[in-house]
Amino acid sequence: MAERITIVVPVYNEAEGLPLFVGRLTPVLESLGVDWTVLFVNDGSADATLLRLRDLHDSDPRFTAISLSRNFGKETAIAAGLHYADGDAVILMDGDAQHPPEMLPAFLERWRAGFKVVLGSREGMAEEGALRRLYSRSFHALFRLIAAPRLPRGAVDFLLLDRKAVDAMNRLGERTRFSKGLYAWIGFEHTTIPFAVGGRVAGQSSWNFTRLLGFAVDGLVSFSTIPLKVWSYLGLVVSACAMVYALVFLIMTLVSGTDQPGFPSLIVSIMFFSGVQLISLGVLGEYVARIYEEVKRRPLFLVGEEIGVTERDHGRRAGDRAS
Repeated sequence: MAERITIVVPVYNEAEGLPLFVGRLTPVLESLGVDWTVLFVNDGSADATLLRLRDLHDSDPRFTAISLSRNFGKETAIAAGLHYADGDAVILMDGDAQHPPEMLPAFLERWRAGFKVVLGSREGMAEEGALRRLYSRSFHALFRLIAAPRLPRGAVDFLLLDRKAVDAMNRLGERTRFSKGLYAWIGFEHTTIPFAVGGRVAGQSSWNFTRLLGFAVDGLVSFSTIPLKVWSYLGLVVSACAMVYALVFLIMTLVSGTDQPGFPSLIVSIMFFSGVQLISLGVLGEYVARIYEEVKRRPLFLVGEEIGVTERDHGRRAGDRAS
């Protein structure tokens, strides 16, 4: 039986660059010698992306798509794509050509060698400034320090997942998702392939610093409880310092008499401890907010339109494989 490969491509407002991306991807797929399909996940685009996807499917049925009912975010779009993908291997990549399609043969070669997860590791980014690189390296260093799964250096959402790994990802039900951590958490035999990140073929990235910061917080909170525990240790340290200061103050009073209290030191102390309390409450609030999102049990995503693929067909094909 011929190997079946599904390429999952989340897209958001990529109408301008979509034809260029497809023109670059198609020759590579045709050269692989496998049965392939491309599944685009339209994440509530506000431009003509959905129209482009309809036209693309009409011209070649191997290009399919699902359109989410609104913008759910890239992490949810990835989860939706994995839910619908039916290939023996599934390759995730961005639709802006920063993930080079020419790397696909190398991914398949590693997969055929027995690896269930093949991760792309970026070596550089054409549009990345010094501040962005510093932020990325700092986050990865912090994640490796406090989080349970080991996040590969330079890991991005450009990877291959074997059918077993895809099924494992689909069993994970959390709403606040950090896919890079989930790829590491599911385990399986994995390897990495370095690649050079190219520039966008069209448009601009929607990932600003605020969104990146929120994404980093989601990743740390999803895979580590150390931010919660650290405040207990900090409280012990502050209490110990307070006891030492009280002892010093008592000795000074007995030796030199009562000292006139200083107003500036009092204000500084109040502001410092108030800040510590507010920060600790903020960290606790981040975890409580995620608990609140989880217990509501809302669907992770809603599909507004299916183009060339249906969820029912996906379930049937998955059942055929399982049997």
